[in-house]
Amino acid sequence: MASLSLQLVVLGAVLGVALAAAALILISFVAFVTATEMPPLHRHEEEKFFLNARGQKETLPSIRDSPTKQLSIVVPSYNEEKRLPIMMDEALGYLEERQKQDPTFTYEVIIVDDGSKDQTSKVAFKYCQKYGSDKIRVITLVKNRGKGGAIKMGVFSSRGEKILMADADGATKFPDVEKLEKGLRDLQPWPDQMAIACGSRAHLQTESIAQRSYFRTLLMYGFHFLVWFLCVKGIRDTQCGFKLLTREAASRTFSSLHIERWAFDVELLYIAQFFKIPIAEIAVNWTEIEGSKLVPFWSWLQMGKDLLFIRLRYLTGAWRLDQIRKMN
Repeated sequence: MASLSLQLVVLGAVLGVALAAAALILISFVAFVTATEMPPLHRHEEEKFFLNARGQKETLPSIRDSPTKQLSIVVPSYNEEKRLPIMMDEALGYLEERQKQDPTFTYEVIIVDDGSKDQTSKVAFKYCQKYGSDKIRVITLVKNRGKGGAIKMGVFSSRGEKILMADADGATKFPDVEKLEKGLRDLQPWPDQMAIACGSRAHLQTESIAQRSYFRTLLMYGFHFLVWFLCVKGIRDTQCGFKLLTREAASRTFSSLHIERWAFDVELLYIAQFFKIPIAEIAVNWTEIEGSKLVPFWSWLQMGKDLLFIRLRYLTGAWRLDQIRKMN
């Protein structure tokens, strides 16, 4: 009887392993056949231009051009007519004061309206009229691409030696860009002029856990484990929207990017680690701002699926980085 029970346990274990293996093969197959090629930077005709302060069309520059500014700030914005002015007032207050203290400092802010249904573009354009289109540019996308897709459009239209990604909610205090700049300098010498400094909220984790429900805390830990296990090692906070890249690092990583929605940060850092681009993780001040577009459970579920598919698609060869590297 004991022998029969043991045989049943062994049989159950073997069946469990076989089912798990079959499920993994099936998921890998689905990931492979549904993988799209590198999404081309397709611009609708309206997206090839920006309006200057007089309302006249001018052609957008390319990241392939030589830089003419020290710093480009790319702000992806979707239905941000209410939160954007708070962020812009704080950012421009800092940037203008820095330029006043150091007249050699030059910057531009590129607001990418990601197919908003509200007045985001009109609100943004008021800053262009106030500060001039050499400093403030608004790119209005014809349809929503997702946060990663919007940032890519801004990055590829930037003029800066360094390019900063910054969220429209103003959750990170803008003077903290100096911490990221120091983080980049500390990584020198940069291989092929490439380096990335990531803002991080990891130091605030204990406090944030105290304010979250057990369910959201469980989701957070699960997501962090998947990021570490599947894609990115050594970066505790991949999702902070405050990241500073050298122009060369931005060109290399965004040219290789497939994911255009919430999990794009993870693929971006996965690509950076593949190309051995040095990455610094820098603690920044951060405040949770109301109005987040993330729906906790479903957004985390979508990101979990994206993480698994990122890993499987690179693992199965559906997506390749070695060929991209040679092309660049």
